[in-house]
Amino acid sequence: MSVRMVGRENEVKILEKYYRSDKSEMVAVYGRRRVGKTFLVRETLGDRFDFEFTGIYQTPGKEQCRQFQKALIRRSGQKLPRPNTWFDAFDLLRDYLLSLNKNRVVIFLDELPWMDTQKSGFLSALSRFWNDWAQESVILKLFVCGSATSWMVDKLIGDKGGLYGRISRSIYLAPFSLLETEKFLNSIKEMNYSRQQILDVYMVMGGIPYYLDMLDAELPLSVNIDRLFFTENAPLRTEFDFLFRSLFKESANYRRVIESLSKRIMGLSREDIATATHLTGGELSLILKNLVSCNFIHAYAAPGKKERGMVYQLTDMFSLFHLRFVMNHDGQDRKYWTNLGQNGLKNAWSDYAFEQVCLHHTEQIKHALGISGILSNVYAWSCKPFTDQSGAEWSGGQIDLIIDRSDSVMNLCEMKYTHGEYVIDKSYAQALRDRMALFRRVQKTSKNLRCTFITVYGVKPNKYSDIVDHQLTLDDLFRT
Repeated sequence: MSVRMVGRENEVKILEKYYRSDKSEMVAVYGRRRVGKTFLVRETLGDRFDFEFTGIYQTPGKEQCRQFQKALIRRSGQKLPRPNTWFDAFDLLRDYLLSLNKNRVVIFLDELPWMDTQKSGFLSALSRFWNDWAQESVILKLFVCGSATSWMVDKLIGDKGGLYGRISRSIYLAPFSLLETEKFLNSIKEMNYSRQQILDVYMVMGGIPYYLDMLDAELPLSVNIDRLFFTENAPLRTEFDFLFRSLFKESANYRRVIESLSKRIMGLSREDIATATHLTGGELSLILKNLVSCNFIHAYAAPGKKERGMVYQLTDMFSLFHLRFVMNHDGQDRKYWTNLGQNGLKNAWSDYAFEQVCLHHTEQIKHALGISGILSNVYAWSCKPFTDQSGAEWSGGQIDLIIDRSDSVMNLCEMKYTHGEYVIDKSYAQALRDRMALFRRVQKTSKNLRCTFITVYGVKPNKYSDIVDHQLTLDDLFRT
C-alpha cells in the first residue's frame, strides 16, 4: 500500500482481490465528493491501468465521446475514427484493448455519472460493452467511480436492465474517522495537532481528505479556517454550492431541505420539512432518501414509530459549518473566525457539531463502553410537552443518542463540548433526573437506564457528578 495512504486497508484488499481473480470483474467505488475515491483506486492500481477516462461535468455526450477518443489516441499512439455515440466510443476501446495481446486488461472510468448525460445512451453502451466482452478470452478488470451516490446506487449498482447483477463488488468509501484524520494530519502532513485541535478541524470539515489536505502546517488553526473560508476568493467558500450541483439534479431543492434542517438542531419530521420547503410526495421522498444515502443527513425513529414518524437531522459537518457561518458572511472581515472568539453563535454550533462527531463514532463509543459484542440499536428521542391523564404536566425533552441494548440496558448519552472538565451543577443534575423519568414514563420501558457522558476532558468530580454512570472522553473517540 502507498506510504501516502491513510486507513483504507480493507478497501485496498478488496481492490487487489478482484484485480487478481481469474475472471472479468466490475468493481464500483462510490462516496461523496472529495472523499478520496480516485486517490484510492489510482494509488492501489494506477500502474496497472491500460486505459482511464474521467467524465466531464455538464458536458454534452458527443463532446465527452470526443474526449474519450483523444484519451485512446494518447494511449495507443494511433489514428482513430471520431465516435458519434458512446456505442462507437466503446467499440474503439474494445478494439484497442484486444490489440494489446494481454491476458488481463484494466480500465478505470472515473466520475461515471457525469458521462451519463441526457439522451446520451451511455448506460446502454456500457452495458453492451460489458456483456459482449463475455465472449472474449481476455480477462477484463473494470473499476468505476462516482461521487453522485444516488446515481451510483440506483442506476448502476441497482440497475434492473443490462447491467443487472453485473457489479462484482461495490465499495462505499466513508470519510475519515477521527483517528484516521489524526494519522493524516500528523503523520502525512506533519501538522503536530493536539487531539482537541483535530476535533476542532473535524467539526468544520468532517473527515474529508481533500479539505484536510488544504490545511497549512505553518499557520495556526484559526488562520487556516479564515484562509480557506473567509478571505477573498477563499478556496472553500464556493465549495458547498458546487458540491450540491455536482451531486444532484434539481440541486436547489436538495439545498432547501439541508438549509431547513440546519435551523433545527433537534431535527425535523417529514411533515415539518414539507412545510418548510413546500416539497411533497415522491419528490421529497427521493430527496430524503438520497441525502441519507450520501450521509448528509441521518434519519432516526424510536422503537414503535412508523416511517412517517421519522426525524431527520443534518449530520454533514462541512454543510453545517457553511450554513451557520460561511453562507451569510459578507467577506468584509478576512479574520472572521479568529475574531469571532467564543460567542453564543459559535458555542451553540460547537455543542451541536460535537454531538454529530459522536454520532459518527458510535462504534468507538460502544467499544469504550465494553458492549461491542452486545446487540444494540442506536437512535435519538424527543418528546413534546404534554399533560398526562392524572393532570400532571411534563415539560418534554430530547436525548440525542440512546444505545438500546439487548441485555436490558439503555445508555442515555449526554455529549458536551468543553475546553476543560465539564461541571454538573445542582439544577442540571435535576434536569437529567427529570429527563430520565420522562423517558421511562413515555417509552414505558423497564430497562436499566444508565446516564452516560461523552465529553472532551471528562466530568469534574463533585457532589452532583454521581448521577453519571459511565463517562467517556475525546480519547475514546480516537479508538480503532
